[in-house]
Amino acid sequence: MPTQTADSATRKIVLVTGASSGIGEAAAARLVRDGHHVVAGARRTGRLTALAERLAPEAARSGGGLDPVRLDVTDPADVRAYVEGARERHGRVDVLVSNAGVMPLSRLDSLLTEEWDRMIDVNVRGLLHGIAAALPVFTAQGGGHFVTVASVGAHEVVPTGAVYCGTKFAAWAITEGLRQECDPSVRVTTLSPGVVTSELADSITDPGAAEAMRSYRAHAIGPGAVADALAYALAQPSDVDVNEIVVRPAHGR
Repeated sequence: MPTQTADSATRKIVLVTGASSGIGEAAAARLVRDGHHVVAGARRTGRLTALAERLAPEAARSGGGLDPVRLDVTDPADVRAYVEGARERHGRVDVLVSNAGVMPLSRLDSLLTEEWDRMIDVNVRGLLHGIAAALPVFTAQGGGHFVTVASVGAHEVVPTGAVYCGTKFAAWAITEGLRQECDPSVRVTTLSPGVVTSELADSITDPGAAEAMRSYRAHAIGPGAVADALAYALAQPSDVDVNEIVVRPAHGR
């Protein structure tokens, strides 16, 4: 998707969680190129700082920018400070992209319960913490845009994916409920990618699940494709709410 640089009237303050790699990193880079100001949150602040330095020439051309902020989405106080800090620095928050996620796939009989808990903490509780922090801000300022990065796993279950797909269905359901409950001034979008080239698969410790993922990744799409879908949703006029986009590889899953 071609980049369309925002002017001062359309420039947004966009918070992106999980911005140190994969979809989050690609989304932050695309939005800076589009002229938006990104508040990039992640635990790996060194990567965020490097991303800000790498994007500095493009930010100078587009008028955008990137603030690196340490963020642990499993800590509700941390998420509140992230959102409130952005509002205090920039005067508003226009978009929250809840992208942080983990994917240590495994069969249920592997009994990797700590990994199950981690997926629930990051993929579900992390999303809820973002909503709890940003919804009062959006309500007070009379508008905003929630974007949840879910997965095609929200729509189908595969062997080794029971818990991961469960968390992504929860993310889809929570976001759809948010859409139904929100004032029309608050837009709500769910992005559901198929297999994407990223570090997520590197966290798989179950040998069978790791082998299955290797075959899935043969046709993986780049994270930039999801970033382009995000840019499309954010660029729509205020009376248009893009509720869901599913982005899959043309071949395979």
